[in-house]
Amino acid sequence: MKANSLFIGLLSFLVLTGCTDTGIGLPQGTGWAYEAIVVMEQKGWNGTLGEVILNELEAPVPSLPQHENAMKLTKVTPNDFNGLLRYAKNILIVNIDETSYTRVSLRTERDRWAQSQLVIYLSAPDEESVSQYLSENEGVIVSAFTRAEMTRVINLLEKTHSSFVKNTLREKYDIQINVPTDMTSYRDTTGFFWASNNAMTGRIDLIAYTFPYVDPNTFTVDYLVSVRDSILKENLPGSFPDSYMATETRAGLDFTPVMLHGKYSGVLRGLWKMVGDMMGGPFVSLVRLDEQNNRIVVVEGFVYAPETDKRNLIRRIEAALYTLRLPGEFDVPLSESFDSGVAK
Repeated sequence: MKANSLFIGLLSFLVLTGCTDTGIGLPQGTGWAYEAIVVMEQKGWNGTLGEVILNELEAPVPSLPQHENAMKLTKVTPNDFNGLLRYAKNILIVNIDETSYTRVSLRTERDRWAQSQLVIYLSAPDEESVSQYLSENEGVIVSAFTRAEMTRVINLLEKTHSSFVKNTLREKYDIQINVPTDMTSYRDTTGFFWASNNAMTGRIDLIAYTFPYVDPNTFTVDYLVSVRDSILKENLPGSFPDSYMATETRAGLDFTPVMLHGKYSGVLRGLWKMVGDMMGGPFVSLVRLDEQNNRIVVVEGFVYAPETDKRNLIRRIEAALYTLRLPGEFDVPLSESFDSGVAK
């Protein structure tokens, strides 16, 4: 069985170094971001198991204005899993064998055949047990691949990022964050920083602001949206009179507690709109408590790309948000701050 997409290329979409020293000497991982090779017997694809795997990996990405699959898949059988296919960055290998397994097992391996590679092994005695496991652990495989993709971007940003944005935020706001080098447009006002790639296609923006920590209910959707809308109305006006950016509350919002540097933080996802205009798109905010200065620090990325898919764009800027470091953390390696539970 041949691969059913143009997933494999000679060069990766992102030029990355291996995540661990074990990848030294291996070829570079290949493939586009958020695409995966799935290795499974053909009879599995033709039955319920195939449907279960597709439902897991092609689940919709939350908080986007239109349906986009979490992953793009290339299906191969074990006999066809060879050559360049083994160098893919994301690989899921499914083994169903009642003589070898008594329960479902999910195991990961990094840098098996290539640098910056994540291989997930899903083993089980039968198809029914896989269906039950993925039903009880919804999104577990997608989360692992998403986390690996974001870690690759974080590793890249540690080496190549906008020195101007990093230095400006450190000097004026006493925070540090690595953003892509193409974010060359910026504006810095009192208590509010904005940077953008200002692209005609696939525009990505980043904002940063702070406010005093005075309410224990700060880490709730209602509180964060109220503050967000107040700050954005003042600092991000639209092109038309009385137009401004706001949160699109009708679409629903998602707040996820996370841990960064061992400290409680939160990720708020949703849609933004331009009141008085027709613009809109997805956003993601990282919210952290700066205990030293008794303030809340918010770094947010949002995307405006009406002509194209937005999954990779919003996840690229989301990965940049996780490079945020507060006072006392500037010298801590980023690999030690990206704890479990961040990516959905």
